[in-house]
Amino acid sequence: MAYNNNVMFVRYNLLTELVKMWKEDTLADKIDHMIIERYPRKRNPKGRCCIYKERAVMKYKTMAMLGFNMEDERDETDTLGSYVERMMERNMPDNERGILSVMDEACSSCVKKNYEITDLCRGCVARPCYTNCPKDAISYDSNGKAHIDHEKCISCGKCHQACPYHAIVYIPVPCEESCPVKAISKDEYGVEHIDPKKCIYCGKCLNACPFGAIFDQCTVFDVLKRIRAGKKVIAMVAPSVLAQFGKPIEQVLGAFKAAGFTAVIEVAYGAEETTRRESAEFKERMEEGEPFMTTSCCPAYVNLARKHIPDLVKYVSTTASPMVYTAQYAREKYPDGVNVFISPCASKKAECREHDSVDFVWTFREVEAVFAGMGINIDECEPYTPAESAGKDAHGFAKTGGVFTAVKNLLDEPNLEGLVIADINKKNIALLRAYAKTGKCPGKMVEVMSCPGGCITGPCSCSDNAEALRRFEAEMKKK
Repeated sequence: MAYNNNVMFVRYNLLTELVKMWKEDTLADKIDHMIIERYPRKRNPKGRCCIYKERAVMKYKTMAMLGFNMEDERDETDTLGSYVERMMERNMPDNERGILSVMDEACSSCVKKNYEITDLCRGCVARPCYTNCPKDAISYDSNGKAHIDHEKCISCGKCHQACPYHAIVYIPVPCEESCPVKAISKDEYGVEHIDPKKCIYCGKCLNACPFGAIFDQCTVFDVLKRIRAGKKVIAMVAPSVLAQFGKPIEQVLGAFKAAGFTAVIEVAYGAEETTRRESAEFKERMEEGEPFMTTSCCPAYVNLARKHIPDLVKYVSTTASPMVYTAQYAREKYPDGVNVFISPCASKKAECREHDSVDFVWTFREVEAVFAGMGINIDECEPYTPAESAGKDAHGFAKTGGVFTAVKNLLDEPNLEGLVIADINKKNIALLRAYAKTGKCPGKMVEVMSCPGGCITGPCSCSDNAEALRRFEAEMKKK
């Protein structure tokens, strides 16, 4: 198992334990005792002030695994067992609230201000920090050392840039730093909040938060209870599954069958439909004289255009993603089925809400915990090969450049001018804004993916980037 940090391991461990209790039909009875057993009174807390703070944080993390956030708390004295009952009674999770949310009990240890003056300050006569501060926020003590009045400071950074001794340091807030669209900011209590009007659900903050305070909406138990009820539940597995788990793909798909899914469909099957439609749309747009067209497979990018670069929307392909076409096919084949998309990213949970054909989204991290909690050993699973098949180019959608390559090959235009933008960051956002404003772009077809390596390096995958690339390339050689 590969994890970015201990936060991911703790989260995986917790969901694994909850799924195990679900399998043993003891979730409602044991869930409250679980926290006390994990954090007994005599245990020394690691990283937090006291054992009771640890218990409170674990309670809210557990609520998140059940599909709730802190806004769903009616009474602080409600037990976790009562949330299990509410989860069992609900038909669907609340789709009105954000996909990503901050658990404020855990969000309490980051710096409140971004700039601090260290002991390296020499109290120099030039005082460039003082003379360049636009808010008169810097003063000096009797020894000549500078100090920042944080009530006046606006974190502009001019003092940091001017200091000849590099005595003023910039202290980042990891989640704010990771967000490419400035959707995260503190409230008056110092707790971070995610603005749904700005958030594009790229998921970068999920891994950036060192305290594990940011969660994506979890529907693991909503799906498991439907499987237990005997409903037909269909796993639609993204092409990036080739980079996960480190096992032969047939056995990985067999593990989904072992978990109770009625059928498993590789979403590469839907990627072929996306390729056909995207190719036809691109050809039509070019014939009409449009300067360029961008892909539309990545929902984080689509949300970026909609919310932050409206001038770019007209250049975005109207073709749906492979998830959508696969779900439409699954709905026709299993009219009374429950469609679950298996994804490496959180943004698909937002896209799911826009399409009735997709009922739920699980991430690969959640899948890994489900397999572990249910005692499923992939090595021991019976291999499963879906009835639907897809070509190599369709599986290539998972990697940077894959969509562009598939379209180019289908159009049989080896000299097609393309541009691949991998990673939604501030620099690439500026480039996209320039293309939208001027209508000029160095490529006729522009593929945009939120993650540096494409979907195989998604924020909710269970392989690190280098390992994911190695696994993916090895599996693609078999195609």
